[in-house]
Amino acid sequence: MKKRITILVIILLICILLSSGCASSTPTTEHPAPSTIKQQSSSSSSTTCESCNVAPPSQPVKLIFIHHSTGENWLKDENGGLGNALRDNNYFVSDTNYGWGPAPESGSDPIGSLTDIGQYWLWFRGPKSSEIMNDVYAESGQHASYSRLSNDPGGKNQVVMFKSCFPNSQLKGSLNDPIPSIETNPLKGQGSGSEDHTIANAKGIYLDLLPYFQQHQDTLFVLVTAPPVSDSTYASNARAFNQWLVNDWLKDYPYNNVAVFDFYNVLTTNGGSSDVNDLGKESGNHHRWWQNSIQHQVDTRGGSHDTAAYAQAQGDDHPSKAGNEKATAEFIPLLNLAYHRWQGR
Repeated sequence: MKKRITILVIILLICILLSSGCASSTPTTEHPAPSTIKQQSSSSSSTTCESCNVAPPSQPVKLIFIHHSTGENWLKDENGGLGNALRDNNYFVSDTNYGWGPAPESGSDPIGSLTDIGQYWLWFRGPKSSEIMNDVYAESGQHASYSRLSNDPGGKNQVVMFKSCFPNSQLKGSLNDPIPSIETNPLKGQGSGSEDHTIANAKGIYLDLLPYFQQHQDTLFVLVTAPPVSDSTYASNARAFNQWLVNDWLKDYPYNNVAVFDFYNVLTTNGGSSDVNDLGKESGNHHRWWQNSIQHQVDTRGGSHDTAAYAQAQGDDHPSKAGNEKATAEFIPLLNLAYHRWQGR
């Protein structure tokens, strides 16, 4: 009997030491980790940064936002609340709108009325860009309704945010078309209604803005991508173009004074309707600070989501209050992070 017990004890010890699973002979099945499943169903790029600073600046920072009606709604206290959020994060906000500023060319509309992708070449690179941008840096007025810090801290605008409206998401052309030189780019100075409003030409415009940004490293430039439209005709082009802006446009740019916020992507998934957002959800399309990382997620579960998820009404692609509120919450931490990186903090 003692011999039998001794043998059983020896067998038990061998099982424990070898972790051989003697308790069960049932075979196990290998399952992919949750993160692997997620990568199979969505495109999510994350940059982990334990030391990144997403806190508000310690001193008031002057910021100007170049926009039209979509930006105006985003800023409004009763809509997207961006003005309130910027105020609460220590930014003194001014803006430009329709009718603002000098005319870039004889007989043209004031530059504030010209904010399509091709027209931003006039702001930063055109023959009157020096005059235009001097006015941008000096502007301290409001041209839309939103709350802001009561005291102007003085000095020039340190942050320049600029965006185009949703018609700019209707990019024509092919993904593989060659990017023209700026000398031959027909989109230069043109609006989004032009037949030359193509992916390749738009890339060429943005690439030509980089030398200006490089020459003005005392300013942080924040490109806000154009919001989506409901019409799916050019939706795949819009998706590809904004992926290029986020992932490739600044790939060879060596400085920290340019940032991109993918407003387009944020506004392509919702929480069930255009009046309910998916802020804080693990699923959906996002550009945000998430689990100590900068996350840019394009969720393809259930198909592609490349059109407007927050259209204000049928036939009106201005983002709804819910969409703008999602964008505000996701944008602010990334703006703070970009500001501190630019400042070398």
